[in-house]
Amino acid sequence: MTDATSGAKGPDELRRQIEQTRSELGNTVERLAGKADVKGRARARAADWQDKAGAMTVQLRSSAAQAGRTVHDRATHVGPRPVRSVVQAGMRHPKPVLVAGAAGAVVAVGVLRWRHAHGHH
Repeated sequence: MTDATSGAKGPDELRRQIEQTRSELGNTVERLAGKADVKGRARARAADWQDKAGAMTVQLRSSAAQAGRTVHDRATHVGPRPVRSVVQAGMRHPKPVLVAGAAGAVVAVGVLRWRHAHGHH
């Protein structure tokens, strides 16, 4: 017994086709639900960006550490004696160097603002 519209040959074949159609419909609904889940997609995208940022942070830290070692090696082995002494002292006591650098930056910003406010370029 063959149905002209579905091509099913009996009830067993018809049940198989129904199960296959249900499965395909379920997959389609899942895909549509995934596309409609804006919050879920945003969370996934944020997690991807966070992973990339973490990897980039690790890479930058590694590069900075390597650059620091290179500068330290060059400063301690090359250059005039007074420069080497200052660099070595700065390496032993980094806090005063950072404070002095920050103070210099504040002074530089103040001078630039003052010049800008008074029309000096």
